[in-house]
Amino acid sequence: MSLNYFDLFGLIPTFDIDLTALEANFRKIQSDNHPDRFVTATASEKLTSMQTATLANEAYQTLKSPGLRGSYLLGLSGIIAVDEKNNQMPADFLMQQMEWREAVEDAENARNISALENLLETIASEAKQLQSGLSNQFKQNKLADATDSTRKLIFMDKVRADIIKVIEKLED
Repeated sequence: MSLNYFDLFGLIPTFDIDLTALEANFRKIQSDNHPDRFVTATASEKLTSMQTATLANEAYQTLKSPGLRGSYLLGLSGIIAVDEKNNQMPADFLMQQMEWREAVEDAENARNISALENLLETIASEAKQLQSGLSNQFKQNKLADATDSTRKLIFMDKVRADIIKVIEKLED
């Protein structure tokens, strides 16, 4: 049986994790599996350490992101949160997405970095509220609601990443 990401870091599989413990356990695994420690090791040991370090990096990136963590937790319950065949979102949320995308485009065309930064703050605030609700949905085992919230959070993360790219482009 392979370890799940939570087991790898010695964490309880729950949405509300100790991010400090996640970070510390990740650093320890990375240190324990650093290539410098395996200079004289066998090829098999070198491969195992590289695979462990790669798995730890993937697991860390997943668990530190609330959207990806929610998706991973749902996956442990057999639920695929983000599926190309089932990506339905509520109409009001889709409208909000369109408004954000239009605002990004308008701000980019106007080269208005402060408008983009304000939009980032707005979306971050809404994402924080969504995360709080998602935490409760997992605690109450409302997995259908958690799936919807996770999808929204992942969409919001994508918009925020796109805004950051636009800001970086405008600053160059």
